[in-house]
Amino acid sequence: MKRPQILKLIISIALPISLGAIAGMFTSQAVPEWYSTLNSPFFSPPNWIFSPVWTFLYIIMGISLFIIWREPVSIKRNKAIAVFIAQMALNFAWSFIFFYFKMIGIALIEIILLWITILIMLYHFYKVKPIAAYMNIPYILWVTFAAILNAGYYILN
Repeated sequence: MKRPQILKLIISIALPISLGAIAGMFTSQAVPEWYSTLNSPFFSPPNWIFSPVWTFLYIIMGISLFIIWREPVSIKRNKAIAVFIAQMALNFAWSFIFFYFKMIGIALIEIILLWITILIMLYHFYKVKPIAAYMNIPYILWVTFAAILNAGYYILN
């Protein structure tokens, strides 16, 4: 792999990991002070599971972005990248809405928008390079679970 491609790979992986780390730093204080006091759905996983799962998902998202980014410039490729950026912005915002602002209902609406945007991303990724879409199946599955979990917290609190 040539130097420009290596730089694209690093940027592609660093973007989601960095956004996830920033969101985590700003919202982690709410876990022991607020989140742990909420009534939890019976299917709520232990808190320790979220960090490794999200790290894995951010790496997969980054690699899939790299696969798309290294394709020749085209309207399809640029749309796919734009939708990726939109879903990353929604992903980033959810943590703040739920944990920092403690707005469980608004977070539920936002995560549904995130879920829809991920589906749109999968569609556009598939049109450019199907493997990049397939790589994000664990991501859409996890966000589906997170949305159900968010709904559970909303109902119980």
